[in-house]
Amino acid sequence: MKIAVGNDHVGIELKPVIIEFLESLGHEVVDYGAQTNERTDYPIYGKKVGEEVAAGNVDCGILICGTGVGISIAANKVKGVRAVVCSEPYTAQLSKEHNNTNILAFGSRVIGSELAKMIVKAWLDAEFKGGRHANRVKMIADTERAYLC
Repeated sequence: MKIAVGNDHVGIELKPVIIEFLESLGHEVVDYGAQTNERTDYPIYGKKVGEEVAAGNVDCGILICGTGVGISIAANKVKGVRAVVCSEPYTAQLSKEHNNTNILAFGSRVIGSELAKMIVKAWLDAEFKGGRHANRVKMIADTERAYLC
């Protein structure tokens, strides 16, 4: 898979760990994140990764900021994005199986590198189950279309 990674200055130390992990799993990584620890604004990176995912230029995205919350909110403003913040693997897995999430976010101030890798692996290994969940994802897309004309 081709995976976009984005981060603000707070995620700068965790990002290379995640990129190395993704590459060790055989994925191609495109880095859209901050390159230094100089203060920057997370919406820039959430939006960029969201746009790349929504356009189909990458298969999915991973975002890192202090908590994962702000950067995921920014990504979720892009039509077609279903970003989730996870601090443990079970939610990451179910977010893909039930909600067909296409961006995973987490906070470098909340979780450590080993837990981050476990979350990423659970999310990447999960598959959307469709069925009753497909109708719910469609309902979300219908709501999005109604408000993001």
